[in-house]
Amino acid sequence: MNKFQKGSADNILIGLIAVFVIAIILIFLFAWPQYKVWQQGMAGQAQLSKAQQSKQIAIETAKAELESAKLRAEAIKVMGKAAQEFPEYRQQEFIGAFGEALREGNISQIVYVPTEANIPVLEAGKRPSSN
Repeated sequence: MNKFQKGSADNILIGLIAVFVIAIILIFLFAWPQYKVWQQGMAGQAQLSKAQQSKQIAIETAKAELESAKLRAEAIKVMGKAAQEFPEYRQQEFIGAFGEALREGNISQIVYVPTEANIPVLEAGKRPSSN
């Protein structure tokens, strides 16, 4: 290869590189604004999806709380009816709760209060005769 051919090959290579760089810059100048618009659109869609998901979660939570409240009201109604029909129901509930508290160790001391007809006897012992 002679010097002239080598110089023209270098010039062609430099020209191609320059054209390629200019093409990349032009593509970047036109594509960048489009990319920014697309990116903002995607960010908006993500926020909208997040808001819709949060709304759906709130709705489902409210439905669950409503159902729970209805079931609690029904249970209270049943327990009230049972307490009216069976007076010993409350006593059995108390005994059950008392036993559970004993098992869990929530009660450290038991004080016995003598009663007559479910009324505490305030004076334990014999009364002096009033003669």
